[in-house]
Amino acid sequence: MTVATALVSGNDPLPRLAEDAVRQALDKLLAAGASHANSVLLYLTQDFSRQVQPALLAASRAAACTQVAGSVAAGLFTEEGWVLDRPAAAAMVFAGPLSLVPGRPGAAPLLSLASASSLPPEWATPGSQRFGALHLDALASEPGPVWQQGRPCADHRLSLSIAGSQASVALSCGLRLLTEPAPVVEVRGHDVHTLGQQTALDSLLRALPLEQRERRLLHHVTAVVAEPGHALERPEDTYCRLLPVIDTSPEGIVTLADRLAPGQSLAWAVRQPLAAEQEMRDTLVALGDELPRPSLGLMFSCIGRGPYFYGGEDRDLLVFTERFPGVPLLGLYGSGQIAPSNGGRLLHNSVVTALFSEI
Repeated sequence: MTVATALVSGNDPLPRLAEDAVRQALDKLLAAGASHANSVLLYLTQDFSRQVQPALLAASRAAACTQVAGSVAAGLFTEEGWVLDRPAAAAMVFAGPLSLVPGRPGAAPLLSLASASSLPPEWATPGSQRFGALHLDALASEPGPVWQQGRPCADHRLSLSIAGSQASVALSCGLRLLTEPAPVVEVRGHDVHTLGQQTALDSLLRALPLEQRERRLLHHVTAVVAEPGHALERPEDTYCRLLPVIDTSPEGIVTLADRLAPGQSLAWAVRQPLAAEQEMRDTLVALGDELPRPSLGLMFSCIGRGPYFYGGEDRDLLVFTERFPGVPLLGLYGSGQIAPSNGGRLLHNSVVTALFSEI
């Protein structure tokens, strides 16, 4: 064993939680014959936003190494469980041939973490081979902390590679298309007025299942927009943009999370737990076929996709542990996901999973 994880929670955001998480993971490695840790991937809940440095110092001392990297997040999980709504620390400790190293230009894929307000434009450009997560700023006045080499990063973002490994990354959007693509006829900025021959809102409501239409469960609805020159077939295709519905108006307007232009193709899609779980299962089967003997997994889930979506349990996590029993997994619930693609996509309500195996 060259990688191990641990998850520790408590009532207060104390440095001891980070220390205990690292020690418990390190103890698993030492029991398996490892001599020492060489690096640590450490996630803390956003309760630690004002107290990061003492937690990092405690984690570095427990691991006896200086390469401690990670970020704050809304919630955390490992292969053994998840924590939301209380202070927690989750650690993945590396030993032997696998280690965390600073990401270099040209290396792919790159583990990328950032505060939402500090997202570099180049992370969302065509050809970007990054995967990871964004998190909303814990305080309106300052970006949330991200750290590397045991210290907070001044620019609130980091890029890492796992030396000694090969990787495979997959995306689960959890979406089921409700409509055929229709042209955007009238749009003003983020507000879509007319779609095909209907108002945007009429088009959406007529497509929704009855229960969701009556309860106006629009937070489960996403607009799938094909880039110019592409036919819209599957939401997970790299040339599709996934835009959450922000608001609707009695005038038939649907407000989306980004601007559109007349003539673009748009289809409505919905997230439903059973369909999302099956898609996650299919995604992980395919991922395992690409990398059949993984040494570790990293998962980045949306805060709106985990236990809040599945009625109190994280079915995506359960699917991972069924497909890859015994594989160490470290994950976080964030406000945005990053997936490698030709479109450099930034996502919401999705799950990005990366598997790594020793070379």
